[in-house]
This record gives sequence, C-alpha cells and structure tokens, in this order.
Amino acid sequence: MDPSIVALLSGLGLCLGLIVSIGAQNAVVLRQGLRREHVGLVVLVCVVSDAILQAIGVAGVATLVTSQPWLETVARWAGALFILGYAFLSARRAWRGGGSLEAAADEPAGTGAEGAGGGVATRTRRSRLVTLGTILAVTWLNPHAIVETTVVLGSVAATHGAERWWFLAGGIAGSTLWFVVFGYCARFLGPLLRTERAWRILDGAIAAVMVVIAITLVAG
Repeated sequence: MDPSIVALLSGLGLCLGLIVSIGAQNAVVLRQGLRREHVGLVVLVCVVSDAILQAIGVAGVATLVTSQPWLETVARWAGALFILGYAFLSARRAWRGGGSLEAAADEPAGTGAEGAGGGVATRTRRSRLVTLGTILAVTWLNPHAIVETTVVLGSVAATHGAERWWFLAGGIAGSTLWFVVFGYCARFLGPLLRTERAWRILDGAIAAVMVVIAITLVAG
C-alpha cells in the first residue's frame, strides 16, 4: 500500500481512537447537540482547536523527532506502549461495563418546546458567550488531552517520516468527522449512547483498533 495512504489511515484511526471516549469535551458537545443550542459554535471550536493542536504536534514534536534519528526509535516504542496502554484501558472498560455518557439533566424533551416537566430548565438558555467559554475551557485547560493531541500524535506522526503531513491530514479528518457527526446527530445518538452496552461495544472496537495501530507502528 502507498505510504501516504498508510499514514493517512493511521492518523485517522489513531485520532478517532483517542477522541471517541467519555470526557468533558464530548459531554459538552453531546449536551449542546441534544439541546440544539449553539451546536455550530461548539463544533467549530472543537474542530479548529484540535486541528491547531495536531498541527503543533506534527510541526513541532514530529519535526524534532525526524531530525534526530535515535528519537525516531524512542518515539516508535513510546507511542506503541502508550497506545497499547490505552487499548488495555478501553478493553477493561468494555469487559467491566459501567460506561455511559449522560447529557445534562436540563435538556429539553422536544425541539425547543417545554417538556413534560416544564419549569426553569427549558426556559433557561445559555448565552453564546457562556457556551463559548465552556467549550474553550474543557478543550484548552485539559493537560491530558493536550499531551495526547500534541505529544502522542506528533510522536507517532514522526514515524511516518516525510508522509507525516498525510498523517496530520488523517488526524484532522478524523476529529472533524467525529465532532460534526457527534454534534449534529446527538439527537439520534443520545438515547443509544446512554446505554452501557453501546459503550462496551464502542470501547471494545477502540481497543481492537489501537492494538492494530500499535503493531503496525512497531513493525514499521
């Protein structure tokens, strides 16, 4: 297979594996999607922020690694170990269960109309400024997510050498696809993603993808 295609698919798979997980950012995206409130703004912030962080990782970390041959080997094995660790955690969640992704309790029951409970929740709308501040905070004030996006993706991208920009393209495509679908299809995905079984299947799939990526990374 063409190296550029391999790099593209690797970036796509790894990014989706890292981003499709229960977390504060996805919780905000789901909540706003269910409320059908400022969805475009939230999705745009997530997509642009993730693209910037990935670009920093590839342009910075990956460029540094490729300039030092010995770092390429370190990055290859370190990346594989991290990915395998992530796969283990996903597999454990799939085995144990208990996962779910609940929206806020104040989500509306319909398309903007008051639900059966009525009350304050359905009449209260977050302002665009509050929504913007919330999604920026959970995106840029999360050290773990930033390390994953810049260091991990950057290190793995470096193993693709000159094709690392294809890896970046795949990563950006993956995050864009996820946030757009997750944000705008939340009204359909919400009921499904509340079930433990759905998250066990999803975590199992993530674990499998991560193991494949780790093996191909070590195998070169």
